[in-house]
Amino acid sequence: MSLSSPRRIRLPAAALTIAAVGAVTGCSLTDGSGVRPVPTPSAEAATVCRALQDRLPATVDGLDRSADGPDSDFAANWGDPAVQLRCGVPRPELLTPGSEHYNPTADGVEVNGVTWLLEKQEDGYRFTTTGRKAFVEVTVPGEYAPEVNALTDLASAVKKTVPTTL
Repeated sequence: MSLSSPRRIRLPAAALTIAAVGAVTGCSLTDGSGVRPVPTPSAEAATVCRALQDRLPATVDGLDRSADGPDSDFAANWGDPAVQLRCGVPRPELLTPGSEHYNPTADGVEVNGVTWLLEKQEDGYRFTTTGRKAFVEVTVPGEYAPEVNALTDLASAVKKTVPTTL
């Protein structure tokens, strides 16, 4: 797959008005092992996420899909440490007006026609789609720098299955 160069962008105001498609839960971001919990999306998002699951690639950034990853239509892992995809996650705090961390000018990156919010993590980056009917989150460990490369293998599946809201 060819990659149009990822470009860093400021997310447009329209990306901030996306309707939330999942309930925020009280669980922590990881279970202590670095694995994020499988999301519980709304019915609408679940339908979109199942379609995405059917289109996910066998490899991401040269990493094979983990056979021992989550048994769910809403999550997938590649490699060890895992590149983790979760579909139907709640709206990111950075995009939630009124939240403590709301940032209407948060950094984003566009990769092959899909716009992603990017958030630096302790070890790597978390990318979350914007302007789509379901939020898709991809967490990439720093070991796979540049972390944005994983998105090149996922963008086509997201673009084909997760409709835009615009």
